[in-house]
Amino acid sequence: MRQLRAYLWLVISMTWVLALAQENSTSAAKSQDTAQSKATVYVYRYKQFVGGALAPSVYCDDTQLARMDNGRYFMVTIDPAKHTFRSNDPQSGILLDAKPGEQYFIRVEIATGFMKGHGRLVLMSREQASYELVSTKLKPLDADKVADKERVSVEVAHPKAPTPGAKAVAPVEAVPKAAPPTVGDHPVTGVTISDGGSNPSSMSGDGTSLGEAARRAREKKQQPPP
Repeated sequence: MRQLRAYLWLVISMTWVLALAQENSTSAAKSQDTAQSKATVYVYRYKQFVGGALAPSVYCDDTQLARMDNGRYFMVTIDPAKHTFRSNDPQSGILLDAKPGEQYFIRVEIATGFMKGHGRLVLMSREQASYELVSTKLKPLDADKVADKERVSVEVAHPKAPTPGAKAVAPVEAVPKAAPPTVGDHPVTGVTISDGGSNPSSMSGDGTSLGEAARRAREKKQQPPP
C-alpha cells in the first residue's frame, strides 16, 4: 500500500513539474514574441555648449517620456502604430508610423528663441544616426530624468559601428644577390668606365678595367704548363 501511494505521489509530482515547465516555456515565448513585435525609438541629443543648461521634455502622444539633458540618449519601446513625438516647441513635431521590430532615431535640437530656447525633434536616417550615436561624448540619460519608466530604458547601450579588422601585411621575399661577372675563369671584381680622358671614374671594386682582365686571362692560358 505504501509503495502504491509513493508511486502515485511520484506520478503527480512529475505531472506538476512538467506542467509548470511547459507554462514557463510558453510565457517566455510569449514575452519574446511581444518584445519582437514592439518598435524601438532612440532619442539622443548632441553635447553642445549652446543651450547646454536646458533640458527640454520629450513627449510621445502627449505623454512625457523624459527630460533630455545635454549629450544624453535613451530608448523608448512603443507599440506598432502611428505615434506623435514632440518637445516643448509647439511648432515642431514628428508623426511616426512605427512598424513591428523596427528601430527609429530622433535627434533633439535646441532652437534659440527671443526669451529662451526650445527643444525641437528631427527624425534621422539610420545611417547618420548610427554614426552619431557611437560618439564617446554621448552617455545614457540619468534615471531621475525619466518620467515614463515603463517604456523608457536608459540601460540599453546605443548601437556601435563595427570596427574594421587590421589588414595583414604580406611578408617581403628576399631577392637573391646576383653573382659577379667573369671573364674566362676569373671573376671581375670591379669595372672602370673611362670617357677617353686622363681621369677615369672608378665605380666599384679595385679599379681593374674589363679589357685588362681579359688580357691577363689570355696571357695565362697561353703560358705553357710547368
